[in-house]
Amino acid sequence: MDQTKRSYERSKIRNIAIIAHVDHGKTTLVDKLLTQSGTLMGAPVERVMDSNDLERERGITILAKNTGVQYNDYFINIVDTPGHSDFGGEVERTLQMVEGFLLLVDAAEGVLPGTRFVLYKALELNLRPIVLINKIDRKDADVERTEELINNLFLDLAKRDDQLVFPILYGSSRLGFATTDISRPSDSLKPLFDAIINTIPSPQPHESGLQLLVTSLDHSDFLGQIAIGRVFSGSVRVGDQVVLCKDDAVSKPFKITKLYTFLGLERIETDEAHYGDIIAVTGFQEPVTIGTTICQAGQPLPHSYVKIDEPTMAVYVSVNDSPFSGKEGKLLTSRQIRDRLHKELKTNVALRVEDTESPEAFKVLGRGQLHLGILIESMRREGFELQVSAPEVIYKTIDGAKCEPIEYLIVDVLEEHQGTVMELLGRKKAHMVTMQHYENGRVRMEFEIPSRGLLGFRGQFLTETRGTGIATFSFHGYQPYKGDIIMRIKGALVSMEGGMITNYALDTLQERGTLFVRPGDNVYEGMIIGENSRSDDLSVNPCRQKKLTNMRAAGSDDLVKIEPPRVMTLETCMEWIMPDELIEITPQSIRLRKKVLRASLRK
Repeated sequence: MDQTKRSYERSKIRNIAIIAHVDHGKTTLVDKLLTQSGTLMGAPVERVMDSNDLERERGITILAKNTGVQYNDYFINIVDTPGHSDFGGEVERTLQMVEGFLLLVDAAEGVLPGTRFVLYKALELNLRPIVLINKIDRKDADVERTEELINNLFLDLAKRDDQLVFPILYGSSRLGFATTDISRPSDSLKPLFDAIINTIPSPQPHESGLQLLVTSLDHSDFLGQIAIGRVFSGSVRVGDQVVLCKDDAVSKPFKITKLYTFLGLERIETDEAHYGDIIAVTGFQEPVTIGTTICQAGQPLPHSYVKIDEPTMAVYVSVNDSPFSGKEGKLLTSRQIRDRLHKELKTNVALRVEDTESPEAFKVLGRGQLHLGILIESMRREGFELQVSAPEVIYKTIDGAKCEPIEYLIVDVLEEHQGTVMELLGRKKAHMVTMQHYENGRVRMEFEIPSRGLLGFRGQFLTETRGTGIATFSFHGYQPYKGDIIMRIKGALVSMEGGMITNYALDTLQERGTLFVRPGDNVYEGMIIGENSRSDDLSVNPCRQKKLTNMRAAGSDDLVKIEPPRVMTLETCMEWIMPDELIEITPQSIRLRKKVLRASLRK
């Protein structure tokens, strides 16, 4: 029998999601599961599920993806989810496709905010848990402490008593092994495969008719829109007449033209699919959205769809109107920016886009700074030129009181930096929840902090801890407004002229603060070229040239030593800027500028 087209009994199917905090080893584990099951043959693969360029560069999962592996007589559908809470929309929509989950926890780092966030979402859906304490091969691994933290976390978050009973395995994604007893080494992931088969229940039909819930979207130039989702009830065949159902709306009937199942990295064309299968479908006559149920024509049975958490942060995205507009990008107009943002809404379920009073600006709302930053970086790489405002949090009125989003922050620092970090967080209205000292000279502190307080925090934190601190956070909820927070304590060095930056000018200016530019760069009036060492903004002339006199010493300009500029990435700029400033983003450059370019008008 051809393995790629093999039809499995429903009792032999398992659907499982892999969840964890960022960088705890999910994607590496999927590589090993694909290889050791024999699904992927040939040369070893590395982070094969991180197909997006940004995912590979940053080493994080941004988009949830699914694959399938054959193991003995079983077929296991695996969903790889993001670990960062900014991409929680991806986690929430894909967890609906499975009956169980595998929670990975780093044996050295232990339970972090992302761990709590993804576990909370999984337990809310009553999924069956398996725990793998990963990276036990690390020198600083503390398996006993990590296991205790996991048990405490389950006690805190479990919705039912049976969620407190789960198998715990120990292993290493990198080395490709897992064991049920840490004193008994293993050389493969067989114990993990067995735990999945024995713990995760097989799929059961929810209704008598067809229910195919769409949880992801793709597009093909030949096939048009492609919907990816889980068959919860019934079966579907190529040529069937079906309708789209969402809430009370039902579409006109259309015919299924193609069906695909997932095996390894490939989509395998098939003639039919049954309840429990995760499949891709084509043939749509009208746009389909995430959360839609595909049902048999004449028998609409919309499946319930989990509510996605609301956005907590917003930025204004507008047409680039700087003096350098149109020099580096191809996509410049408000219509092009609007179309791209609305295209993103079709697949990015946690995003919102609102029109503003200006036809050239749009309010984009997302889960956090990273969520918004990834969208803007993607647009930049596609050839867009645009301007982005400083991020601002989204307030709510609850029981008549103004409330703001709160993050749960965990910091791990050397004891010598404990006081400095506590003072820094105190200024940002953070409330300490717990603190624990470890034998290795480090201390772990947990805080509840307003989302506003984390804007600009990362750079200050790394400076105060000399780069040795670790900080992670996730959305915690809304609480009453905490009062004013001092954001950036230093002003900006703003160019008062346009032209090319000279060595001579920067030699003087580098004493005034930290520079973001280098000699030879082009600037315009109102462009920010550095951070002032004082709290106020300072207008400077970075294009000033040395006057030619007969007293000039030959070769003296060659002796000027200019410090390397601070590299301002998109995320760094989003943390740094103030409400009266903008980030100018083009395919080649990221610049900072004042909203009002002329110094006389700013005053």
